[in-house]
Amino acid sequence: TGTINYRTLKPEMDGLFCEKIFGPSKDWECHCGKYKRVRHRGIVCERCGVEVTESRVRRHRMGFIKLAAPVSHVWYLKGIPSYVAILLDMPLRDVEQIVYFNCYVVLDPGDHKDLTYKQLLTEDEWLEIEDEIYAEDSEIENEPTVGIGAEALKQLLEDLDLPVVAEQLREEIAGSKGQKRAKLIKRLRVS
Repeated sequence: TGTINYRTLKPEMDGLFCEKIFGPSKDWECHCGKYKRVRHRGIVCERCGVEVTESRVRRHRMGFIKLAAPVSHVWYLKGIPSYVAILLDMPLRDVEQIVYFNCYVVLDPGDHKDLTYKQLLTEDEWLEIEDEIYAEDSEIENEPTVGIGAEALKQLLEDLDLPVVAEQLREEIAGSKGQKRAKLIKRLRVS
């Protein structure tokens, strides 16, 4: 699909700036031109499917694009405070390492004795562990699962049970003081 027609400079139908989704680009006029003027207000054109209304509605209407793989929005990753890092209770530096494909994160340690949940692994460390797992004399039956990139972050966030986390944080806040208490309160507000 396209964005804007190079000859007419009108948005392409089913494109990135589609008038069906966002509204007409000209006041009181549908895409094909069948309906023009205010007297047709609110009518949806049968030919092109565009509602006849003011063009300023384009500023308020939103659409979304379904991507093949999840991505991490920079506002939630790099914003101060970093909501993703706070929710996962991980340092921002570690979260960035995962998102920027520098480190793997352990999603499920399986039967491996040296791995823990949310542990970061470099590519070399993961390759060594993989060799260990798939060796012929390996006793590991339940294989560990690791992830990288925004997909791994999505999995970590899906694994969170927010009501349970909130309850645990409330209990910890009751028995803590000082800076630790402030950090726990901040995490509770985000969750």
